Amino acid sequence: MTVTIYHNPDCGTSRNTLAMIRNAGIEPVIIEYLKDPPDQVTLLDLIARSGLTVHDAIRQKGTPYQELGLDAQSKTKMELLAAMVTHLILINRPFVVTPLGMRLCRPSELVLDIFPQPQRGAFTKEDGERVVNENGERIPH
Repeated sequence: MTVTIYHNPDCGTSRNTLAMIRNAGIEPVIIEYLKDPPDQVTLLDLIARSGLTVHDAIRQKGTPYQELGLDAQSKTKMELLAAMVTHLILINRPFVVTPLGMRLCRPSELVLDIFPQPQRGAFTKEDGERVVNENGERIPH
């Protein structure tokens, strides 16, 4: 089974998602999108297949989102996409692709929704939040 993660190793959510993929016994294809960025067509495909709008997939916190005026109602989908490709930090992360679908995994445990196999054991996020119990079952929150 091939799993792909569009990853930013400096992002805690992305690191947690990658760790949960590995906790399921899967070594994914890792695309560090800041080093190997998707083009506009690929990015639009990732967003659409995740069931999101471009506005849903753009990262606002810790980015030049407001400085670039991207919050203006007049901005089109294509203008937002162009900004995301130019300023890669605007791409929200991580996107994960599995045979069961694609998700923007924010929060990171959304990755569990697109796994065909269970977790192999307990998982606790970097911040101490337990999301999977010792039996590999998701802990409801």
